[in-house]
Amino acid sequence: MKSLENLLRKNREWAARQKRDCPDYFKKLQYHQRPEYLWIGCSDSRVPANDICGLEAGELFVHRNVANVVVPSDLNCVSVIHYAVEELHVKHIIVCGHYGCGGVHAACDEASKGLVDNWLMHVREVQEAHQKELDAIVSDAARFRFLCELNVLEQVKNVGRTTVVRNAWKEGRDLTVHGWIYGVEDGLIHDLHLKASSTEQAVTISTLDKARFRSRPD
Repeated sequence: MKSLENLLRKNREWAARQKRDCPDYFKKLQYHQRPEYLWIGCSDSRVPANDICGLEAGELFVHRNVANVVVPSDLNCVSVIHYAVEELHVKHIIVCGHYGCGGVHAACDEASKGLVDNWLMHVREVQEAHQKELDAIVSDAARFRFLCELNVLEQVKNVGRTTVVRNAWKEGRDLTVHGWIYGVEDGLIHDLHLKASSTEQAVTISTLDKARFRSRPD
């Protein structure tokens, strides 16, 4: 219980600091949120979305799961996208993977991980779809990094396939989907230049332009 008590203590210290620095901080937050961004990222504890973007509470709407996967059957993720687009009117949806992703690594491992294997099937499909490109990379480390990037590519495409995003584009709304990746080793976010503001652009990025990627085959 001591570890939980420590969390409660840290929460009270944080709340006190916020009130000290900005007396109206919580008063402003309690009635509304107006983020311009939806972040779809990995559940990895080393990738805290608000912190690495330098954003305060209320500035970033967040959905996280193992390996930042977006699939139509995941009602949780699709509901988050729907709420972000239809209720919060976000202007940007950012799919952000990260190098060293445990979920992506587990998907490459033939050993069973249990229940999570069913979820990681989506990442394995990414691997299978790009197997020739991955096989062309000699270095295991570079191949792993490239697969992390490819996973972002496929999830950006999947966001662009959702009905809520396509309907928003059809209505001419200002909404852009982006693909980023985060380096746990240096704390830097890298723009993979995977961007779509219309169904047409989303279709265009379905063809991999390896020149855009940082860990491309030699």
